[in-house]
Amino acid sequence: VQLQASGGGLVQSGGSLRLSCRTSGRTVSQFHMGWFRQAPGKEREFIAAISRGGGNTEYADSVKGRFTISRDNSKNMVELQMRSLEPEDTAVYYCAADRQIMTAPLNTTPMKYQYWGRGTQVTVSS
Repeated sequence: VQLQASGGGLVQSGGSLRLSCRTSGRTVSQFHMGWFRQAPGKEREFIAAISRGGGNTEYADSVKGRFTISRDNSKNMVELQMRSLEPEDTAVYYCAADRQIMTAPLNTTPMKYQYWGRGTQVTVSS
């Protein structure tokens, strides 16, 4: 499966962005999906995940209440709505796919995800 993230950009602190991840090659409904980010000099970190059917979600504490992950399997798309952005949210954001059979718990470590897209840069200015 190929993944393509888009929607990044430059936004002021307190602003919002909506990231999208489109899949091709295989239907997105076969995978749990996750969003990760990596800031310069830091390890890639988990942001959010959503189960195949969308009934189960998981968020990092740092984004709970500000970010929302969603999916539309009919469009082979996963989205990440980001609100109240802070300079600390500046990073390259990646979407990833996980073929794990179990619906819960969703994986939150990068090594558990088998497929990755190219990232999209999000920059939040203060």
